[in-house]
Amino acid sequence: MSTTKTMSTKRNALGRGLSALLENANTDITSNKLEGEGKVVGAVANIEISKIETNPFQPRTHFEADALNELAGSIKEHGIIQPITVRKLGYDKYQLISGERRYRASQLAGLTSVPAYIRIANDQAMLEMALVENIQRENLDAIEVAISYKRLIDECSLTQEQLSQKVSKQRSTITNYLRLLKLPVEIQLAIRNGDISMGHARALISIENHDKQLDIYNQIVLNDLSVRDVEDLARGVKTDITTKTGKSESEKKSTKAVLSVEQQTLVEDLRAVFNAKVQISKESNGKGKIVIPFKSDNDLKRILDLLDA
Repeated sequence: MSTTKTMSTKRNALGRGLSALLENANTDITSNKLEGEGKVVGAVANIEISKIETNPFQPRTHFEADALNELAGSIKEHGIIQPITVRKLGYDKYQLISGERRYRASQLAGLTSVPAYIRIANDQAMLEMALVENIQRENLDAIEVAISYKRLIDECSLTQEQLSQKVSKQRSTITNYLRLLKLPVEIQLAIRNGDISMGHARALISIENHDKQLDIYNQIVLNDLSVRDVEDLARGVKTDITTKTGKSESEKKSTKAVLSVEQQTLVEDLRAVFNAKVQISKESNGKGKIVIPFKSDNDLKRILDLLDA
């Protein structure tokens, strides 16, 4: 087998991931050769990181520091297994379509260039490609997925049926995700922070009254309710839940208060600073406490060092 044929086979194998998300891998490609640069559109080329700008349509808004550092370590040892995807902006200038985690981790790893697929796409096509690829990621939280679905429908003029085909999901699944965006902001933040599960959220969706949704959400957080408990409360099968202290929720809710949107945002900020699942509980009289859990003695020392800084 010739060297040319071997290289072609590898290139085709690398291209399967993105091509599988698009009807035609050559969509929006106007020229197979980038004039004066020796780079072929649709092929994999090494591009200097300094010549790549981030994607303004990136649906992901949070990149966990530990995960990025772990990926950077893997890149240092093994290189980039899956190339990023960029679009051509001008002579020797590119913009990310997908792969921002790999792009950021490569910078942390000290790389000066990265392998990339090169495409030429208009803004709507670029948005669609970025959203569709990011939806395939396993580590997106449910709200990020829901926002991406909504943007594909609103900004790319897709029906739910068309969207279900593009992302290989049942239409009912897409509908359930979109309904999450109708929940109160406090509950959406709790989903993003991992304070409640998708199962809890689905049970809360079935409740039409926002005040009741917030009341049951507060019970979930305070009493560590199961999804079955929440489903029973939503159906009215249970009207009260006994807490771990032996007091009923009706006896406690006069003293416990739901965190405001600003306070929920503060929780998220503190979690980013300490890289821990920080909790804030608040009484109706304004008093409360902040809890910063730790996993080991070394983790405790790390947190204490941050507090002393």
